[in-house]
Amino acid sequence: MTDVVTYVEAIRLALRTALSEDERVVLMGEDVGGGGGAFRATLGLQAEFGGDRVIDTPISEAAFTGAAVGMALDGMRPVVEFQFSDFITSGMNAIVNTAAKMHFRARTPVPIVIRAPAAGGFAGGPFHSQNPEAWFLRTPGLKVVCPATAEDAGLLLGAAIADPNPVLFFEQKSLYTRVKGEFLYNSAAPLAGAITRRAGEDVTVVSYGATLHLALDAAAALADEGIDCEVIDLRVLCPLDFESVAASVAKTGRCLIAHEDYCRYGVAAELAARLAGELFTDLDAPVGRVGAHFWPIPFSPPLEEATLPSRDRIADAVRELALF
Repeated sequence: MTDVVTYVEAIRLALRTALSEDERVVLMGEDVGGGGGAFRATLGLQAEFGGDRVIDTPISEAAFTGAAVGMALDGMRPVVEFQFSDFITSGMNAIVNTAAKMHFRARTPVPIVIRAPAAGGFAGGPFHSQNPEAWFLRTPGLKVVCPATAEDAGLLLGAAIADPNPVLFFEQKSLYTRVKGEFLYNSAAPLAGAITRRAGEDVTVVSYGATLHLALDAAAALADEGIDCEVIDLRVLCPLDFESVAASVAKTGRCLIAHEDYCRYGVAAELAARLAGELFTDLDAPVGRVGAHFWPIPFSPPLEEATLPSRDRIADAVRELALF
């Protein structure tokens, strides 16, 4: 019988497996060694693999991100942890101006993974609760991953470490101990492809990360009302599996996109534009979107709750589409 692990345990096991199987893999970040990382994703790994493989860095994101890019260019496979995804702006230059462009410039692979705990749900306020995936999706040369399950946390992290491209790996903090599942690891797994988490006929709901679980809860409640939702988990945002989304929407004729990030200028905006442009004749209703309201995430728990998407907001949006 397979042991059940939490989302964060799956990440730790994937890192441990990668370190064991490939001596080129190193972990870097603030407190990833003795402290085990801000969310204990690297707990015990420095004691097992040593300080040369699990490296505690100074509090200088620009410096250690740049150093990791150089290590990747030299043939190593660094995995960099940012304590919070909000701080990734300090390493932005190395990521978008160097790592993302080296293959185009010199046909040189940059096998670096940036692990970044993202999103809200714990009253962390505007500096520790952002969803920065859209910042990177418009940069050619980067891959962007946002797993929603413990199974995908391990499977996609192993695939990201083995990938020759720079990968942004966003882990939503509210899932770390709340979501459990089987530990899966396969470094040869494709770093792409959406999954249908619930089959349905009436409305397609597209989501990823923590909001996927809200979408599944909403779909279960709506089934009692006679609305049959198909729920798709994008898993990997770049490369985007638009074909799976399109096939579902062509079947249902209706689509809602729900994620914790802002609806404006992000994944929902891109998908809505493509669906409207490429599947106009298949749509029986406008494409709907649910996301965070467009202001900084508040510290106050009630205000944060009102800002972020909820099961009820998703269900209400689906009802509107079903009645259109």
